[in-house]
Amino acid sequence: MKPKYSLKKNFTYSIDGLKVLLKEVAFKIEISFFIIFTIILFLLPYPFWSKIFLFASLFLPIIAETFNTSIEKVVDLANDDYHILAKQAKDISAFAVLVSIIITFLIWLGFVVYFWR
Repeated sequence: MKPKYSLKKNFTYSIDGLKVLLKEVAFKIEISFFIIFTIILFLLPYPFWSKIFLFASLFLPIIAETFNTSIEKVVDLANDDYHILAKQAKDISAFAVLVSIIITFLIWLGFVVYFWR
């Protein structure tokens, strides 16, 4: 039988997940960039709508890293020994993080070029 839905329990599970992520070096680096670029965003003389868009783009690498870490944890749980499929799963999820960083960079670059005066 499934447990009853509880907003409080789900919030607690989310905080537990954040605690796990905060132990990951890559996540700490991405959070650092998130904070730095959020501060930079407040200093830019861009319209409010563009700041919202740029701020939202900063979440892409963080979301990708959460999935990457989740996949790595599940792969580690499923297999302690080296296996080529385990390596491929981890490599593919790491590539997703890289793509999210590239997309975020291109979004920021596009806005900088657009508003360059």
